[in-house]
Amino acid sequence: MKSTPASPDTLSYEQAGVNYDLIDPLKVAAQRAAKATGAHLAVHGFTEVEASRGESAYVVDVGPFYLASIVECLGSKALVADEMKALTGKSYYAGIAQDTIAMAINDLITVGATPLVVQAYWAAGGSDWFSDAQRAQALVEGWKAACDTCQVAWGGGETPALAGIVADGRIDLAASCTGLINPKERLSVGDKLAPGDAIVLLASSGIHANGLSLARKLVERLPKGYLTEVSPGLSYGEALLAPTVLYSPVTEALYKAGIQPHYCANITGHGWRKLLRHPATHTYRIHSVPEVTPVLKFIQQHAKQDDQEAYSTLNMGAGFAIFVKAEDAQRTVEVAQAAGVKAMVAGAVEAGPKRLLIEPLNIEFGDDSLQLR
Repeated sequence: MKSTPASPDTLSYEQAGVNYDLIDPLKVAAQRAAKATGAHLAVHGFTEVEASRGESAYVVDVGPFYLASIVECLGSKALVADEMKALTGKSYYAGIAQDTIAMAINDLITVGATPLVVQAYWAAGGSDWFSDAQRAQALVEGWKAACDTCQVAWGGGETPALAGIVADGRIDLAASCTGLINPKERLSVGDKLAPGDAIVLLASSGIHANGLSLARKLVERLPKGYLTEVSPGLSYGEALLAPTVLYSPVTEALYKAGIQPHYCANITGHGWRKLLRHPATHTYRIHSVPEVTPVLKFIQQHAKQDDQEAYSTLNMGAGFAIFVKAEDAQRTVEVAQAAGVKAMVAGAVEAGPKRLLIEPLNIEFGDDSLQLR
């Protein structure tokens, strides 16, 4: 079920400057070093949840409940907002704020946590960045609005001016998030994941905040750059800047509906390979794929990527995966859609070798496709 070799003029994520084969070994080395520090928690009377090592959020057992935490950066999506501001005069930083918070919260909720507090990290290339009142206010308003959507407190943050580290006129955005897993039964680190479970995919709004290095590199091939139309009346730049979906309202609604996910995966970097994140040996068979958003179709077409490459890099219409008991699958879809997020039952977990089979597209990713531990 392998795809044909890539065309010589295919634009890959590696060609855009991101090579996970170089990045992932550092992540693994860091995890191994970090694991040894978990013993320090015993001094305080706490213990780590070892199964959370290598997951999207780290979990500590503090007695009556679990504490989960995560830090994530936005990446390069703010560069698109800056370019579009120069072209259109509009500020897109309210959406950029949502993207940044989504990067943290959508990871935190994979372990069953309710997001509680968000902290901001806004590092500018110089103090002048903050003098643009329209842009700065949009960032503040968008950040608060995203916190309101997720019902989290914005605890504070840091706004350094880092001339010489961050480029002049640019900003590096990140968010950390702390949450509670309460009651403890909500913990979702894959120990319940088993053959027979259904795979429910939640729709994305577009590229979200992953794959932007590729998307920005592609601009060089477009006749009108960011103003090239993706669909009538929608420019490439505007389509890229559609804010990332915040999925915590869905996971909270599932808890209230009495549905316990067996596992969750935030489909970000590595694309659909993230469905292979859990270390257990299972086969993940996809029988239905969601509609691909216009901007992602556009990127695949103009980057001349085959399906294997596209689905290994981009979310291709699915931003979040929830693994539930088969009898809970349709109800999970209904709960998600009631929360305003499109969803579909896309496949099932089976006994067998560790691999992801996307049958409608004749794609296979094996157990060597994702090395994050």
